[in-house]
Amino acid sequence: MTASYPRVLSIAGSDSGGGAGIQADIRTITNLGGHAMTAITAVTAQNSEGVTAVELMAPEMVLAQITAVMDDFGVDAIKIGMLGSPDIALAIAEYLKTLDGIAVIFDPVMVATSGAALADDRTVAAFEKIIPACSLVTPNLDEIERLGGEEAISRFDAPFLVKGGHGAGDLLIDRLIDANGEIEHWEGSRIDTRHSHGTGCTLSSAIATYLAHGEALPAAIEKARDYVRASLKAAPGFGAGHGPMGVPQI
Repeated sequence: MTASYPRVLSIAGSDSGGGAGIQADIRTITNLGGHAMTAITAVTAQNSEGVTAVELMAPEMVLAQITAVMDDFGVDAIKIGMLGSPDIALAIAEYLKTLDGIAVIFDPVMVATSGAALADDRTVAAFEKIIPACSLVTPNLDEIERLGGEEAISRFDAPFLVKGGHGAGDLLIDRLIDANGEIEHWEGSRIDTRHSHGTGCTLSSAIATYLAHGEALPAAIEKARDYVRASLKAAPGFGAGHGPMGVPQI
């Protein structure tokens, strides 16, 4: 189901600096005309220079947040970001089996922009239980390697948007791939800024929101990429490290 004011649920961690995670998702979903709902998996203490503390939610609390909004408001699309533990990941995987017809975008967050690890090997292994229920998985180049490389995509019945932002050079390529090979790709020049915290969160939540508005997957990806690029250019310059992106006019 889609709606003129779509309901988008973000399952992710909280970023005290406001650049990524739940805060980036709420900002993006709201700016793109959706109603943002949340299930917080972890509370992090972080700023533009790094993560200094992480407190995980109990899996039961994560599920309680999800069912509270699902049972009352309903959901048109779900974005999944930082999960933090294998127990949370496995609980989410089991819950997703109960859903039907809802777009699920999974950003397999493993490392913060600052370099802090946000998923251990057991959590990454548990991601494989989530992927079959997804409409799209959005790993960057480092994350796809930890998932087993592009050849691992053939094991899943889900498309992957392999993001090229961590690649070398000024020309970056994002590739939409499924078990049969590349479906489509998008090219773009690198935007010269250190204020790129939250790009993956913003992209995945934007794709979820555009899908909830009724866009087809390639169009949702293209519009979301444009939104991220506009957000990078609108960065306010906060922080001494990798600061948050801005909120573009749309």
